[in-house]
Formats: sequence, C-alpha cells, structure tokens
Amino acid sequence: MNAFYWDASALAKRYAPELGTSLVNYLFAYVALDKMMCLVISTGEVISVLVRRKNDNRINADDFSQALENFRAEVIDAAAFNLVSIEDALVLASHPLIARHSLNATDALVLRSILDTASIVRPAGNDIVLVASDRRLLRAARAEGLQTFNPEVETQAYLDALIQTDLETP
Repeated sequence: MNAFYWDASALAKRYAPELGTSLVNYLFAYVALDKMMCLVISTGEVISVLVRRKNDNRINADDFSQALENFRAEVIDAAAFNLVSIEDALVLASHPLIARHSLNATDALVLRSILDTASIVRPAGNDIVLVASDRRLLRAARAEGLQTFNPEVETQAYLDALIQTDLETP
C-alpha cells in the first residue's frame, strides 16, 4: 500500500484552486488521511501560498478564510494526517542532497524525510509517493528511486494505479 508525502507545491492546490486541483481533491477522496504526511514546515509554506493568492486577488477574503479553516481541519489539526517534525539530524542529513540535486534547503528536507520514510515502509512491502509540482524536487526524488506524482501533468489513470489498494477497500 502506498502512502503519500506532500510537498507544499501540491498540497496548496487543495485549498486554492489551480491546475491540478481536481487530482489533488481526488486523492483526498480516495486515500485515508493516515496515509498522508508532510513536513510541519510545509504547513507554513501552504499558508504563505494562500496569503499570496489573497494579496494578488486570485482568491477573495472569504475564500481565503475558508481555505485556512479547511487546511487546519484536514491537515494541521487532523489527528490522522501525519505531520513530520524537523530534527537537527534531518537538517544535517539533507545537506548532501542540496548539492547533489541543486535543491533549496526546504526541498532537500522534504526529500531526505521521504527517503528516510521509504527506508522504513519498504521492508514491510509498502511504498511512499512524493506528491509535488516542483519539477526540480520531482526530478531529484525520481533520481533517488522514489515514486512521484505531479498533479499538474499526471493523469487520473496514473493516480488510480498509485492508490489502487485504497480503491479496492470499501
């Protein structure tokens, strides 16, 4: 069974409609929250995306407030959604990924964290999928042997294949 590790670039699509939102919503409809995770720092990034969209009038004040409320309920305050803390060891372990893949520090943290998670879940026959729209991060993840899903360019059929075990469960 696959778990889904969210980068802010894709998670924000759930709360501020744009290219890829329909597939993000589909994933939320068919995958249990306990199979989803993101870095705690990514929650701040999602909020900053929402603020930018409000400030440049892509969403109005009411939609902004509703988006924040929904985000808090589904991710920040949801007991089932897995928020991953950033320890000093993770920061230090992410440094080689910055140079190897020309990543920014936050993307390197996401990649290091998902690689660490994969090393735990794979021996049990499970896997993890990075959900992101950041092309550099997606390239780096694939180079490191991870499955990826980009809601801006992938198809629903590809997403169905990634969540097939969840679709088979009532």
